Amino acid sequence: MKSRFSGTFLLLFLLAFAQPLFAKSNPETLALKAVSENSNEAAPAIAELRALGPAGLNTLFQTYAREINEQVANPLLAATPEWQRLSAALDAVSQQKDSYLSGLYWYTDFALAKTAARAAGKPILSLRLLGKLNEEYSCANSRFFRTILYSNAAVSKMLREDFILYWQSERPVPRVTIDFGDGRKLERTLTGNSVHYILDSDGRVIDALPGLYGPGAFMRSLRQVEEASKKPTQRNNDKSVMASLPYPRARLNAVNVAWFADIEKTGGEIPVGLFMLQQDREGTPIAVQAARFAMTKIVTEANLLRAVIEAPAALETITDQNTWNKIAELHMADAQLDARSIALIQRQTQKALSANGSDKNRDKTFTALLQRLQQNIALDTVRNEYLLHTKIYGWFLTDQSRDANKLNKKVYAELFLTPASDPWLGLFSPEVYTALEGGGIIR
Repeated sequence: MKSRFSGTFLLLFLLAFAQPLFAKSNPETLALKAVSENSNEAAPAIAELRALGPAGLNTLFQTYAREINEQVANPLLAATPEWQRLSAALDAVSQQKDSYLSGLYWYTDFALAKTAARAAGKPILSLRLLGKLNEEYSCANSRFFRTILYSNAAVSKMLREDFILYWQSERPVPRVTIDFGDGRKLERTLTGNSVHYILDSDGRVIDALPGLYGPGAFMRSLRQVEEASKKPTQRNNDKSVMASLPYPRARLNAVNVAWFADIEKTGGEIPVGLFMLQQDREGTPIAVQAARFAMTKIVTEANLLRAVIEAPAALETITDQNTWNKIAELHMADAQLDARSIALIQRQTQKALSANGSDKNRDKTFTALLQRLQQNIALDTVRNEYLLHTKIYGWFLTDQSRDANKLNKKVYAELFLTPASDPWLGLFSPEVYTALEGGGIIR
């Protein structure tokens, strides 16, 4: 009898002890604690929600759907202390600033990202950037990604449903404060480019999108890559490579054809020795070809590769700034911002625009800001696609290893011109005289 009583008492004690532990781990309870004014209560709740993965972030969105929707619908609402705490919790769990618009969960542990990708059968979208994606002052490209891409309703839906997201910081981003001496200051970041890699679930590179792309072009590129990622791999000398090696070649050729066609549309001059091959029946352009290779009776595989790789370099030499601007105008549709992105820009710029006077002036200034921004996005898109993306495809054709870290070093060194070997990111050289003590270096 004593033993039975002791067992019952022990069971009741364990149940009573376990109840607060369960409450602590209950997602809804964690969501409520995550926005507590008491940081000692909020911090561990946020950490637990983060550890739950995308489900933890979804719990926050479900719990505070009304508050989030109100902010989305009214971008100029004053940020109350309650909203600031909720926004901070969302960003900490998602590891992305302004995540209330995107709803994206980003892994920062590559092993966990690969595990999630294998379990879900999805490719990985891997972002490399300067600074951190969850901080205000990450590099300029990544800030534009948050505003123009991740906040876009169609883009964020695609990323949530079709990809596992992972980001990694290359190094801290340089920041500078400009003091005007009258109380006014400007704080900016200097240099710093970002790149999206699309990886298979084992971490091998399928494709890479360097720099900023407009929403339309970004989604189109991801769809093309997603199809390629579903193809099987083969083993070659113990190195995993894509069985569909024709993919980078086909994509490089397609980009060359598009560039060639854009130059023709804008009245630009075609370089001597290049011409467009056409299909016999439909007359559809299929390739940009170098004449000296096409004229040979026997065109070797090596010559075909050389032709498709060299075509972009030839086109680059004759594409001046005026031509670039005309080409960008052909692709304005790819740069159009959606309502969510525009709302975020309104929120970010309202303080600066308020110094512009009347509501009419503010509206006029904001309209001009959006127009110029979209023009710049279109220009960045075509230049990144035609100048940088083509070089990456050329590298794929000569190096089939698909090693992400190896490729990333090459991208930052040869495309972005900020190699890891330069600790000053090109901002300082001992060979340049500045007339400052110690060259202005402060350690």
